[in-house]
Amino acid sequence: MAEVTIYTTRWCPFCIRAKMLLDHKQVEYTEIPVDGDPEKRQEMTRLSGGHTVPQIFIDETPIGGCDDMFALERQGQLDELLNAS
Repeated sequence: MAEVTIYTTRWCPFCIRAKMLLDHKQVEYTEIPVDGDPEKRQEMTRLSGGHTVPQIFIDETPIGGCDDMFALERQGQLDELLNAS
């Protein structure tokens, strides 16, 4: 199974939705909260190029945010990425 990392904030509905999909798929992930942590937010931006949360990585490759992950799911590509390792 691939290594999944998700940068989040506590009350972000998109973060919650993305985590719900991963939970539904029984995918373990590392959550990195960036609430009030400018260093973690800068790290997220540097690694992903994105400024909004969530920022999701599969095996250290940025896949984007919640909408991007759901698009991969609809296209049948998310499971392929998650099982590629």
